[in-house]
Amino acid sequence: MAGNLLSNYVQVYVMLPLDVITVDNTFEKADETRVQLQKLVEAGADGVMIDVWWGLVEGKAPGVYDWSAYKQVFKLLQAIMSCHQCGGNVGDIVNIPIPQWVRDVGEANPDIFYTNRRKMRNIEYLTIGVDDQPLFQGRTAIQLYADYMKSFRENMAEFLDAGVIVDIEVGLGPAGEMRYPSYPQSQGWVYPGVGEFICYDKYLEADFKAAATKAGHPEWELPDDAGEYNDTPEKTQFFADNGTYQTEKGKFFLTWYSNKLIKHGDKILDEANKVFLGCRVQLAIKISGIHWWYRVPNHAAELTAGYYNLDDRDGYRTIAHMLTRHRASMNFTCAEMRDNEQSSEAKSAPEELVQQVLSAGWREGLNIACENALSRYDATAYNTILRNARPQGINKNGPPEHKLYGFTYLRVSNELLEGQNYATFKTFVRRMHANLDYNANIDPLAPMERSKPEIPIEQILEVAQPKLEPFPFIENTDLPV
Repeated sequence: MAGNLLSNYVQVYVMLPLDVITVDNTFEKADETRVQLQKLVEAGADGVMIDVWWGLVEGKAPGVYDWSAYKQVFKLLQAIMSCHQCGGNVGDIVNIPIPQWVRDVGEANPDIFYTNRRKMRNIEYLTIGVDDQPLFQGRTAIQLYADYMKSFRENMAEFLDAGVIVDIEVGLGPAGEMRYPSYPQSQGWVYPGVGEFICYDKYLEADFKAAATKAGHPEWELPDDAGEYNDTPEKTQFFADNGTYQTEKGKFFLTWYSNKLIKHGDKILDEANKVFLGCRVQLAIKISGIHWWYRVPNHAAELTAGYYNLDDRDGYRTIAHMLTRHRASMNFTCAEMRDNEQSSEAKSAPEELVQQVLSAGWREGLNIACENALSRYDATAYNTILRNARPQGINKNGPPEHKLYGFTYLRVSNELLEGQNYATFKTFVRRMHANLDYNANIDPLAPMERSKPEIPIEQILEVAQPKLEPFPFIENTDLPV
């Protein structure tokens, strides 16, 4: 029986604090971290995840990498290759910008940064528009990210070879998520604003103009009717009933906008695959859980972030299909949220969104992981995660039809590791493990193989429609905390 139950086991990782490495690239919290790690081991956690900040490692000069602080903390870690700024997003308690020498390039050429229609720049992450532009002392943005990953591979070889690092989550945008920075708190966005399209730097403007001209519409421009960060959909012409998003021009723009994001992820994952070829690691990306305005036909907040998802179009299966080329896993957020916890004005539906995205990934044969969006310590949140981890419950006779590949708890803190919170967390980990003891041999990784040939974007778009019904999820977990 235990052998059959083992195939229901879902690994649980815990994210380390954002400031475990200081802004001056030192590891000063060794004793505190050691105590936290010991308590996580006692709770049965399968490992931890740490952000690896480009702004710290290559901060001093181009091509000069300092991994010394990270080498001190790599014992059993998942690694997020964080090529974005920390600061300006929900939960950011420290400010770690991208390297100063990159920002210096932006002083002379601010169009290297993501830009909204009012020409406000977002310096969290370089615009997709410079992916192939040799603006950084002869290197393109893609080459910057590839060189950073190569340095990681060389400097962390002992941990990779020993199987200490099992997961490389490649940052593809703000907050490490594959999206546009459409809802930045640093620029005044407040939930549940629809956000803004972020493609008005000169490089993306030129790219769109060329694409529109090729399509026989040189007169088409980027949207000027989509409102501002904190608008509601009906306040805009773009997202209104029978609005621009439903016109030929609007559909062309949304396809172009979302395709740029898919191609961006594809290029960087291809570079990551070359770097980590032969390593026993899983490549992964993170998709943001944009659950507000999910219940309205325009799905406005998802569209501005680059997820072309509508009631009749699956904007997540296209991403999942691209990931099949790299055998990469997809990590999705907001796994702890219930619909009835959200305000009605936001037309939010996190449960349906999670159900859709997980189903899209499973249909493409991917390993799917999840994390929580907000720190929660209550049974309701844990039981929601458990339901999403095994949507049809425990299968006592073998593997469940669907289950998460893993779950990452965001994030470790003294509050999590004390009193009743810690007791409940330990029970949660036990339930995720199907009431079995910690097992280090779950889902062993084979050496990474080379990515398959590039999938034409036209073929990727074929899976967007028809939008299939999601797989059924039970209402409540059969193994509650």
